[in-house]
Amino acid sequence: MAPIKIARALLSVSDKTGIVDLGQALARHGVELVSTGGTAAALRDAGLAVRDISDLTGFPEMMDGRVKTLHPKVHGGLLAVRDDPAHVASMAEHDIGAIDLVVVNLYPFRQTVMKGAERPEIIENIDIGGPSMVRSAAKNHAFVAIVTDPADYPALIAEMDAGGGTTSYELRKRLAASAFAATATYDGMIASWFGFVDQGEVLPETMPITLKRGQALRYGENPHQKAAFYTAAGPQVRGIGQARQVQGKELSYNNYNDADAALELVAEFRDAAPTVVIVKHANPCGVATAATIEQAYAEAFACDTVSAFGGIIALNRALDEATARAISGIFTEVVVAPDADEAALAIFAAKKNLRLLLTGDLPDPARHGLTAKSITGGWLVQTRDGGTAPDLKVVTKRTPTERELADCRFAWTIAKHVKSNAIVYAKDGATAGIGAGQMNRLESARIAAWKAKDAAEKAGWPAPRTIGSAVASDAFFPFADGLLAAVEAGATAVIQPGGSIRDDEVIAAADNAGLAMVFTGMRHFRH
Repeated sequence: MAPIKIARALLSVSDKTGIVDLGQALARHGVELVSTGGTAAALRDAGLAVRDISDLTGFPEMMDGRVKTLHPKVHGGLLAVRDDPAHVASMAEHDIGAIDLVVVNLYPFRQTVMKGAERPEIIENIDIGGPSMVRSAAKNHAFVAIVTDPADYPALIAEMDAGGGTTSYELRKRLAASAFAATATYDGMIASWFGFVDQGEVLPETMPITLKRGQALRYGENPHQKAAFYTAAGPQVRGIGQARQVQGKELSYNNYNDADAALELVAEFRDAAPTVVIVKHANPCGVATAATIEQAYAEAFACDTVSAFGGIIALNRALDEATARAISGIFTEVVVAPDADEAALAIFAAKKNLRLLLTGDLPDPARHGLTAKSITGGWLVQTRDGGTAPDLKVVTKRTPTERELADCRFAWTIAKHVKSNAIVYAKDGATAGIGAGQMNRLESARIAAWKAKDAAEKAGWPAPRTIGSAVASDAFFPFADGLLAAVEAGATAVIQPGGSIRDDEVIAAADNAGLAMVFTGMRHFRH
């Protein structure tokens, strides 16, 4: 299709960024500017001639501006098919002039919600006329250009300058696609607010999901897969997607996934003593809490020095020089921390490929939200696993000691972030062995114990840290064999959900071994 000369433009924006520059560029090409309210005032203040929308429609703005652009002389000028004789005749009969360019961005609904506004103000910031104009212009992109994002102003200006004030069909198509995405996102945010916030519907009948691409990735989990990182278009929780990357290569698909797993786990210890999490393939391979962040790293690393190679490290404290120097001793893909001091940054600067992400804060582990997983033909959506099981029930003859109870809670917190079937041994605030992702719980218990034994041999310890440890199971022991494997590994306390038809058998086995065992009444499957 041929380029279209822009003779008349309608400008009505909430975000005034760049609007004066755009108005001046349009005026250079002799474009008639039609505008509303604050946009018209901004353009006039810059010395530009502007025609009020009420002058175009012959009808005043009313109802506090709720009705101003919803008029046949606006939408007729946008929707008319210029090469259709019947449409042209209707325009002439009703004195409707063509509008060749619409520049609109919508009322700041998201920003109004984010600032904590009351319901009436939120409702008033639901734009009606704006989306209607955007959709009309985008539908008729064969003849009309629609711009909804100030980031697109330079491309529009450049094309008009190069083409004598015209726009190409290719540009108009691209802008129309962006416009429909903008209105879909906007309506999705409104629908989500009405359902989730205003009506309290956690899982509504219809769930709009609106995402904005943040970064195109080199590939997905494997090089033959395409991938990109997207952020939610609505209010966001600060996390990996919002972290500041200080250095290193671009994050890969797997980096994002693993770094998120590490951050979610270390956030459980947001208010705890210095804690370090090491993750490999989305599973923790070492976690420890200690007096200093350097010591916590050393304890976490000791749990599995093999898996830590090429892993992801997350800290609940600012990265300091000593810890940065220790981490630099092995190859690490990503380090995530709330902050880092200058000495630590200088040490990491020598590791050009090491990615350092600073979050500024850690997410609230108790926050509400949803998780989603695509399956063939649909999506599985659920609330986040924010369960903590604060009330524990002692089910054995022996009650756990204070130290055992602390280790039970520590191991239980970590088990929530380990792929099922999950078994976690912990002692004195450090993981001793972790068994993940097995098809039966017995194998997880054995693997975790074997890892602990291997770690002890590598460190030159006289015995593995499973001796005198607490063991957590993310779900109940269906048979006593998994618990007996933990006994063999040296565990003295057990934390598990309970609820098996063989609970009595498992409790009896624990009593026979002199173990203390508590039930949480809550499981933590993670697939």
